[in-house]
Amino acid sequence: MENQVFIEVKGLKKYFKTSKGMLHAVDDVNFAIERGNTLGVVGESGCGKSTLGRLLLRLHEATEGEILYDGADITNLKGKDLKQFRTRVQMIFQDPSGSLDPRKCVRDLIGESLKVHRSCRNRREYEERVREIMDIVGLSARYAESFSHELDGGRRQRIGIGRALALNPEFIVCDEPVSALDVSIQAQILNLLMDLQEQKGLTYIFITHDLSVVKHISHEIMVMYLGQCVEYAKKRELFENPFHPYTQGLLNAVPVPSLEGRKLSAQVMRGELTSPIEPKPGCRFASRCPYAKERCKKENIPLKEVEPGHFAACILYE
Repeated sequence: MENQVFIEVKGLKKYFKTSKGMLHAVDDVNFAIERGNTLGVVGESGCGKSTLGRLLLRLHEATEGEILYDGADITNLKGKDLKQFRTRVQMIFQDPSGSLDPRKCVRDLIGESLKVHRSCRNRREYEERVREIMDIVGLSARYAESFSHELDGGRRQRIGIGRALALNPEFIVCDEPVSALDVSIQAQILNLLMDLQEQKGLTYIFITHDLSVVKHISHEIMVMYLGQCVEYAKKRELFENPFHPYTQGLLNAVPVPSLEGRKLSAQVMRGELTSPIEPKPGCRFASRCPYAKERCKKENIPLKEVEPGHFAACILYE
């Protein structure tokens, strides 16, 4: 069945206990992803993007809310059920150097999950599977005995992608997988991810702070600010008609190469970030918003469907 909802998140929250109170890392987030699509998640550092990705893979336990994976609630899975679920989902990390064991060669890094889940019947099948994955992600067979620190950033990230593909997952969380790479290598990795999605029908969440990257790879985009979703729309709609002042500020901040230059927007985001620890009621962007009214600082503004499929949390569109 095409265009079916594959992953649905309802009222998802994750709070961390700190010495000053509860830090609201993810606060009442809702969205749905269709099978084979990519949801881009953008926002400034500290907005909860990576925590959201880890919640979806059950690397963090949710404080509240539901995560429906292919129609089943996986929020409270335990034991064998959780281990089985983790064969269907994987993660590609931001820094390949930090996520790869420097003591293991490329063959062992890619094949580690095959051993953990006993996916191969014998050594020959294991070796064939590792060679197949290396070929899929564009790693030459001569690197099989190399260590990750001997390779450049692009090849290290290909190891990370190969490791994620080893168990034939259906869903992959890409946590800023190209932010540590040169621009030319970024394009290669993005094209590889898109080719793999087309060939294998993969579903992605692509976490990034780079709007040009998210525009290239995403079908839908969710904009997060201090743990909350402030805007959610199809890619084209969000870039052509952004509703939330924060989204507008992000887009206005993107430099555009031009011989004539471009007049900078007058709506520059200023002001201090609101603390995510025990936040008071009100829009968390109000202290930086040029359109903020008194009401914005006192009432929580819910996410509302302003146009079909385009949601925003702002009083300007009530």
